[in-house]
Amino acid sequence: MLNALRVVTIVVVGVMVGVEFSVAFVLNPIFNALPGDGGQLGRAHGGRMLGAVMPFWYIGSLVLSALWAIAGWHHHGTGLVVTAAGLLILSVIMSIALLVPINNRSKTWTPENRPEDWKEQSNRWDRYHYVRVAVIIAAFALLAAALV
Repeated sequence: MLNALRVVTIVVVGVMVGVEFSVAFVLNPIFNALPGDGGQLGRAHGGRMLGAVMPFWYIGSLVLSALWAIAGWHHHGTGLVVTAAGLLILSVIMSIALLVPINNRSKTWTPENRPEDWKEQSNRWDRYHYVRVAVIIAAFALLAAALV
């Protein structure tokens, strides 16, 4: 049972990391290079789509990591799992405090109603997101290291 929990946790967290990495380093650079209003509209759509799913994914990853830490308390690597769970807690706090407020605004923007500083807000979201990606990559690496 513990082995199945480990595999599910690694897969769920790993796929989340992959999605967030691709948002930071593939999708948003593509959106930023689009002419006209296409980039802003793409980011708004992405904010709506991923904004609906990511809360469950982040909390689910944290819950799975916590369950792994509890179930494997007396096994090798538990300290790594606990540290990874701590980083996932940090990523949730960062999301709620820094990224979600910007996303909640930007997902409703259209070329007709976006604020004057929409690019600055998008750039701020990107900077916070880079840090969050680094945090969840570290958590994923710790979970993977806990397996060996």
